[in-house]
Amino acid sequence: MKLVLASSNPGKLREIGALLSSFEVVSQDVLGIGEADEPHSTFLENALAKARHASRAARLPALADDSGLCVDALGGEPGVHSAYYAGRDGSREHRDARNNEKLLSGLRDERSAYYACVMVFLRHAQDPRPLVAEGVWRGEIARAPRGKNGFGYDPLFFVPSLEKTAAELDPDHKNRISHRGIALQKLLGLLHDQA
Repeated sequence: MKLVLASSNPGKLREIGALLSSFEVVSQDVLGIGEADEPHSTFLENALAKARHASRAARLPALADDSGLCVDALGGEPGVHSAYYAGRDGSREHRDARNNEKLLSGLRDERSAYYACVMVFLRHAQDPRPLVAEGVWRGEIARAPRGKNGFGYDPLFFVPSLEKTAAELDPDHKNRISHRGIALQKLLGLLHDQA
């Protein structure tokens, strides 16, 4: 099955593409489709908006996710605002660095956090029954960045059971246990049930 992946984030494209080897996946960038607006207050609404936008423009089934880091001591922030927590200026790498700095500056001793991902699959832009799956990955915020893999908050997202940050994990290992990996495995199960 050919589908459009509704993302321009290179990290997400790598992770999702690695897990969808049985599909012909084309990113919205390759098709010249710009990013959708994400004005909503929930991961689900934003993922649906992105999937509908990409599916409509590509005239293909679409897969989209909306995900973010939720920190208990910050009342769930940055949440749906994770990508632009410290502003929209600069390259993705500069935004990630500023986001991480802002996150660390707002924390004291309470460091529990989780990554959340809501993934949506649409058969077509007006699909009345989208397939939806959610993944949650629990951990805590490290006191300083560690590791070179991953993207976004991965250098700060510490997994106590592994004694590593997400950025210290091998990409294949991370894909199996992460919020995005969990959501995608659930979604693939739903797709299989629909076949």
